[in-house]
Amino acid sequence: MRYAHEVGKVRAAEQALMSRLPDGALMQRAAAGLASVCARLLESVYGADVILLVGGGDNGGDALYAGARLARRGARVRAVQAGTRIHEGGLAALRAAGGRMLPAGEAAGPIASADLIIDGLTGIGGTGRLREPHATLARQATGSTGIVVACDVPSGVDAGTGRVEGPAVRADVTVTFGTHKPGLLIDPGAACCGVVELVDIGLGPDLPDPDVVAAWPEDVRPPEPGPESDKYRRGVVGVLAGGDAFTGAAVLCAGGAVRGGAGMVRFASVRHPVELVRQRFPEAVTTVIESRPDALERVGRVQAWVVGPGLGTGKDAEVLVEAVLGTDVPVLVDADGLTVVARRRDLLRRPAPTVLTPHAGELSRLIDADREAIEARRLEHVRRAASELPVTVLLKGSTTLVAEEDRPVRVNPTGTPRLATAGTGDVLSGLIGALLAGGMSALDAAASGAYLHGLAGRMAAAGTGGDGAEAPIGAYDVVEALPDAFRAVW
Repeated sequence: MRYAHEVGKVRAAEQALMSRLPDGALMQRAAAGLASVCARLLESVYGADVILLVGGGDNGGDALYAGARLARRGARVRAVQAGTRIHEGGLAALRAAGGRMLPAGEAAGPIASADLIIDGLTGIGGTGRLREPHATLARQATGSTGIVVACDVPSGVDAGTGRVEGPAVRADVTVTFGTHKPGLLIDPGAACCGVVELVDIGLGPDLPDPDVVAAWPEDVRPPEPGPESDKYRRGVVGVLAGGDAFTGAAVLCAGGAVRGGAGMVRFASVRHPVELVRQRFPEAVTTVIESRPDALERVGRVQAWVVGPGLGTGKDAEVLVEAVLGTDVPVLVDADGLTVVARRRDLLRRPAPTVLTPHAGELSRLIDADREAIEARRLEHVRRAASELPVTVLLKGSTTLVAEEDRPVRVNPTGTPRLATAGTGDVLSGLIGALLAGGMSALDAAASGAYLHGLAGRMAAAGTGGDGAEAPIGAYDVVEALPDAFRAVW
């Protein structure tokens, strides 16, 4: 896992470590790591043209000391001061190494032609919109043809949330110190970071448990079938989806469950969706049911339920959602099912695990919040939902977040804009349902499902052309790519 800590905890850990170190030692560690990464990025340090964008905080000092190290190796280093303050020790070190200052008003041309730009305008404490001249310098750095390296966090990105208000530096590489910060992992901030390089400066012993984590492939690996596996040990998932108006959701959700590794998929709906699922996935055990409280008795025993995609939102759908949530097995609720539970939150009071998979609009109804506010502060609102409801909440979006109360929020790193197409959420629901039926915890199943779903979307978009180009995809392409995604993490 990649661990991320909130800014206040990082500050406290830094203070604890600095109390045990000589004055300035921690900044020198950060500067050494930053300079090392920059040197690797340059074809040659000697003769390279390096511009430092320097604010008045510690990140400005890190940039100045790193610039001094590069200057001593033969780089031509010039610093641009933003604001009235500057780190005096860092400035002295830069000048002693042969670097010099460049007036902000004369910086546009040098920034545009630099080989490498180090962004030290703001630090992890920066919030809100960049002021001038910081905003102009950020735009100039983003428009440069040189390599842009952000110091700890790109200026204009809120390190705690990933929020971006106005101009922000779009870095090719972000060198962060001690631990990741949540804003480096969560869009829109994550999209500004480029490749994130973590430099160990010794904070580990002073850091508490992380607030946010992002997975590596080995962290999301579902259980592999063993020699003693049979269809029941691998998990039986029940899927209650689709209706006369929305038949595609039924097929896609069932497909996600079949290709998601379930030992058996029991699919139930009205007649037409059942016929379509039977034709596309003959391995699914199908049942035609009516909207009655005892409808599930005809389906058979399952180890997890998926309910909601294409089900409708009227009284008939409410009867079925209530019946499913009245069982003692894990349940995933999506799509129309979320509309039902938004008006019947009492149904979520159950002892068994429950996973909700809303997008921002659906979450706004579940917790009575403004959709735009949710989009702007996704981390805050997914935590609130997990606490209020309380269930496992997977908030879909450019960065999918998975939250449970009093647990680190899981951030999915495999998302792709190619998944922004109708039906892909239905596939995700079936996939997570299969993982729940296979015995994974709600948090692990949701996080692993999001990871595999994103990976399948990327694989489907890449196709077999081998030229790196991506193509548009549909939801069923994701279903078909799921086996390749599983192979990639097993």
